[in-house]
Amino acid sequence: MTDTPLSQTNPLDQFLCFSVYAAGLAFNRVYKPLLDRFGITYPQYIALAALRGKDGQTVSELGEKLFLESNTLTPLVKRLEAAGLVSRTRDKQDERVVRLSLTEAGRGIADEALGCVPADVLQATGMDHVTLGKLNDEMVKLGTVLRSNAGRTK
Repeated sequence: MTDTPLSQTNPLDQFLCFSVYAAGLAFNRVYKPLLDRFGITYPQYIALAALRGKDGQTVSELGEKLFLESNTLTPLVKRLEAAGLVSRTRDKQDERVVRLSLTEAGRGIADEALGCVPADVLQATGMDHVTLGKLNDEMVKLGTVLRSNAGRTK
């Protein structure tokens, strides 16, 4: 066996953006069987988790949390509503604003999934809580900086 650094086994691994992309694809493969038993997709899972954290938020608030544009978020919310997991209501003060709430079924799935999926994903990473927490903190910082610099040219 050679002592070749991982970044030299695949030339694309020298690109941080590719490493993040490839890790995202790998996460999707881990999440899929975990979420299939609940009948939800990963985007639906994170939407339910965000709504579980704050019920009654507006569609635009949810979009900001998930970093999704309305053309992606609207079909996602409609599928959750059709599945009986989310309800949409017009805001009483401003009829243009739509508020989202988990239904009883949505709350149940969110609670059950959030109770077991994170532990299964932690196990799949092969990392401990501390290491994974530090990596997550760095990824959050990276995302924040990249979003603030998006569209800027030097």
